[in-house]
Amino acid sequence: MQTGILSLGLHPGAIDYSRYPGLDEDTLTARIAAGEAALRAEGFDIVPCQVTADPDEAEREVRACVADHPVGVVMIGAGVRMAPEHTVLFERLVNLLNHLVPGIVFCFNTSPETTVDALRRAVRPTR
Repeated sequence: MQTGILSLGLHPGAIDYSRYPGLDEDTLTARIAAGEAALRAEGFDIVPCQVTADPDEAEREVRACVADHPVGVVMIGAGVRMAPEHTVLFERLVNLLNHLVPGIVFCFNTSPETTVDALRRAVRPTR
């Protein structure tokens, strides 16, 4: 049995959309849902985990996701990784995941639409 894939990203309500013209919470929520559906259709066993931008709260949220579901791979979304204001959040989550799941495999997307490709670089689907 393959362990799950933690799909880790900022909750759409935690994003400053003024930095992203043409994007809003509803649009991003729909894109994330479509991306998750595509992952499941491809046979990936994903564990969605959307976190706040507060590092302390995000750590608690990740701990809960990992405690409830065994994972061996994490896909960390671009919203966590690429915005300079989230550098501390990203750093803390990487260190936390290394601690909670020794040997965890990391992969990265550039948008919800590129998640399948990111995961294919790291793991094979279950079917």
